[in-house]
Amino acid sequence: MISGAALGALPLLLSTGCSFNFSIGGPSAVDAEQVAERSSEMLAEQVGQTPDDFTCPQGLPAEVSAEIRCTLMDGGVNYGVTVTTTSVDGTNVQWNIQVDEQPM
Repeated sequence: MISGAALGALPLLLSTGCSFNFSIGGPSAVDAEQVAERSSEMLAEQVGQTPDDFTCPQGLPAEVSAEIRCTLMDGGVNYGVTVTTTSVDGTNVQWNIQVDEQPM
């Protein structure tokens, strides 16, 4: 479980992005499941703990500045997460995640 103090620090810690290489016949979007999985891994690297759950209702468009909203659950508490595409280079898509400061 991620502590409340750790979650409170997430918005400050997540200035680096997550990178994912994908190939779907042409860059259009990163699959929602892959965005959630890689974002959860990035959070674990940043705060030393993996969230209980991380879900995204849709894929992340492979367009700079595209955003989707996801949900992180930890210790029975849900937090909104904004995932933003920061760069696209061929099939390499990078994104940042920003965890809301307040629970949902």
